[in-house]
This record gives sequence, structure tokens and C-alpha cells, in this order.
Amino acid sequence: MQTLCYIVRGKVQGVGFRYFVHGVAQAMGIAGTVENLPDGSVRIYACLDEADQATFKARVAAGPPLSRVDEIEERKVQAHAFEGFRIVG
Repeated sequence: MQTLCYIVRGKVQGVGFRYFVHGVAQAMGIAGTVENLPDGSVRIYACLDEADQATFKARVAAGPPLSRVDEIEERKVQAHAFEGFRIVG
């Protein structure tokens, strides 16, 4: 189990993106958080197995119908124990 931080850039605010990510994470059994950032991007913290990383990232990249994902920056961060998956802010 690893904790990853994703910064998603594009048209990802005001289009239901956080709720979409929340649904994907819950369906996949992933714990973490998703939140809008002041610069217009979205930050996701996800605690997931290595086997699920590519699928999760691909589903996030697809986004909801009104979104447009231009870039996903991914990095490993210190392990964190999340309870469920929450939308922050």
C-alpha cells in the first residue's frame, strides 16, 4: 500500500471533478482526499495498492463529461492512514 499525491490540471474545477474522483475512489476501495487548489488544479491523496495505480490514474484522467484533464503530476508521499475517501473544502 502506497500513498500518492496527484495534482490534476486542466478544466477540473466547477465541473463535478471532485465528486467524480470520490466515486471512482469509493468504487475501487481507495482511501484518501480530493480538494480544489487556489491555482485551479485539484489535489488528490490516494492510499492504494500498486496494482490499482494505473487504473485509478486512467479513470481520473478520463474525468467527468464537462472536464478536461491536461496533466496529472504524480508523486509518492509519506504513508498516511486515511479513513475512507473525503472531499475536502
